[in-house]
Amino acid sequence: MGTIENSTNLLTKLGIAVPIIQAPMAGWATPALAAAVSGAGALGALGLGGTTAESARALIRETRLLTDRPFSVNVFCHVRPVADPAREARWLTYLKPHFARFHAQPPTALGAGYASFVDDDAMLTMLLEERPAVVSFHFGLPPSQKIAALRNAGIVLMATATNSDEAGQIAAAGIDAIVAQGIEAGGHRGMFDPALADERLGSMALVRLLLRETSLPVIVAGGIMDGACIAAMLALGAQAAQFGTAFLTTAESAANEADRAALLDRRSRTVLTRAISGRPARAIENHFTKLGQDPDCPPVPEFPLAFAAGKALNAAAQAHGSSEYAAQWAGQAVRLSRAMPAADLVAILVHEMVCSITSLSADSLSLSDFGASKSTT
Repeated sequence: MGTIENSTNLLTKLGIAVPIIQAPMAGWATPALAAAVSGAGALGALGLGGTTAESARALIRETRLLTDRPFSVNVFCHVRPVADPAREARWLTYLKPHFARFHAQPPTALGAGYASFVDDDAMLTMLLEERPAVVSFHFGLPPSQKIAALRNAGIVLMATATNSDEAGQIAAAGIDAIVAQGIEAGGHRGMFDPALADERLGSMALVRLLLRETSLPVIVAGGIMDGACIAAMLALGAQAAQFGTAFLTTAESAANEADRAALLDRRSRTVLTRAISGRPARAIENHFTKLGQDPDCPPVPEFPLAFAAGKALNAAAQAHGSSEYAAQWAGQAVRLSRAMPAADLVAILVHEMVCSITSLSADSLSLSDFGASKSTT
């Protein structure tokens, strides 16, 4: 099996020892988590979506105080939403009874929330000054000038694709690697245009399609929770595996007690919903996700407009000790979650991966022997 050797170029480019990447998970991934993962030989990450340039700078610098190893930062490249006051008012009216449960009122209007890297020049300036080892893009790609500026600064670039067309755009833009996000993945789908039909390709199918259609290294994300999954994806041709949900229950993540309980609950199940943020995202089923499944649910405002309402409703619920409306992002394999420090998890993943590769190699030899014996009978 040549999978580890095939990984060498990408791992060298990323500056890591093992083919494990922590998903950036904006709001959940802390400097402590990114530093612990990178310190263990994998690639830690920070999610900068939703932060200002100066707040992002502070996160990067805090991480650098904790590790001298490379880590990644992620930015959102969504299209600026078009305001639709009637649609937004209808959504807020729909949420009003749920706010009332906690003696609160919904916002009177929905603001744009936060900037997209597409038109956030301050974020670009900050990244060029701080020069993190890796920058990754989600929800699309920034303008070519920004890509060129980051590349010229010696920064490795990655971008999420959920289908072949998006992967083709990533390759044409001169990005270094593709994060192939299967439908199993937790959190927001990285679709460039959420108005288009989603093929909902699983990780396995997506990896094989992208390897046939592009020469770029592929990092697979979605439903990957243990070392056996890494070994399987390396065997399929991926050069690394990205873990999100698995790192949410580590000691260093920002998940609160209620989030951790839901992630570790063997009864938890996940659903795709637009209700929380306005974009398709996979989360643990709760009161908020059920709002989106209600036949009377009106059209959800665009991302990130809807997110403002979702955060306000969750804040009202949290103030009364309820996590019923929390955005508990998680992948389909959430019930395989394990609670431990991040560095320990990386070590266990590597051990499981090596054991699985060894087992697969032994099985290949056995099958070869079986084939040879059959041909002589």
